Amino acid sequence: MDIEVRHLRAYVALCEEANYTRAAARLHLSQPALTRTIQQLERLVECRLIERTSRRFDLTDEGAELLEHSRRIIGDIETVQADLRMRATIEVGFSWLLPDAWFAAIRTRYEALGGRISLRRVEDPMAALDDRSIDIAIHRNDIWLPHHLESREIGSEQRVLAVSVHSPLATAVEVRWADLAHFPLVANTVSGTTNAESWDSPDPNRTVITCTNFDEWIELVAAERGIGIVPVLARSRAPHPGVVYVDIVDAPRSHIYLTWRIKPTPLRSVQRFLMLV
Repeated sequence: MDIEVRHLRAYVALCEEANYTRAAARLHLSQPALTRTIQQLERLVECRLIERTSRRFDLTDEGAELLEHSRRIIGDIETVQADLRMRATIEVGFSWLLPDAWFAAIRTRYEALGGRISLRRVEDPMAALDDRSIDIAIHRNDIWLPHHLESREIGSEQRVLAVSVHSPLATAVEVRWADLAHFPLVANTVSGTTNAESWDSPDPNRTVITCTNFDEWIELVAAERGIGIVPVLARSRAPHPGVVYVDIVDAPRSHIYLTWRIKPTPLRSVQRFLMLV
């Protein structure tokens, strides 16, 4: 058996507390367990470390020397551990239209601390979070979360209308939210921001064409299967020759969320990232 870090931590705690009961409490050990650990350490170094008397707690010369080395070793280990944790890479997943300005600012701040971020485009950020292929999900759909996930809103965006270039709405001068309540709607059920329930009084007879990703969504809109509603960022980030983006005078804003696992406890690198948000 070799000396382990637990031996050195126990020894340093005992030396600093100069009392087995207090040291055991500090280490969350029973006193007999601490006594056995110190005895193991003495057998491993093949010398006595502590002068055992009923009135005083004293170290032998060898014990004092080991205490000095133990503190240095533990300090070195903690420094390396902290450094590596700071440089840990976290996986951030998104499905479409990454909020560039927000993400660039957070990435700069996080990487200034020594961390790294890896971006991954995924079809379903919630599924990727559940199967642990990503650490944090960026998404725009306001959904019910199971007990092991937690979410935080990080911003909101103006919404615009997306229609086929052949639609009469493509040249509309002023479009209002209520005016759109009865048009056939193309809804991305996995990562979209708008569905029939986004209107205060949903039309039960409304035609809703569903899809599961942005690429399908935009092609359905271009094919004039229905109208679409998306964040204004799509105008610059997702141009399409068959689609026109039109302003909506009074559209409710859509929201952007971060979601992460809280069970088990998030990695420290994830916690540091969230502290910057």
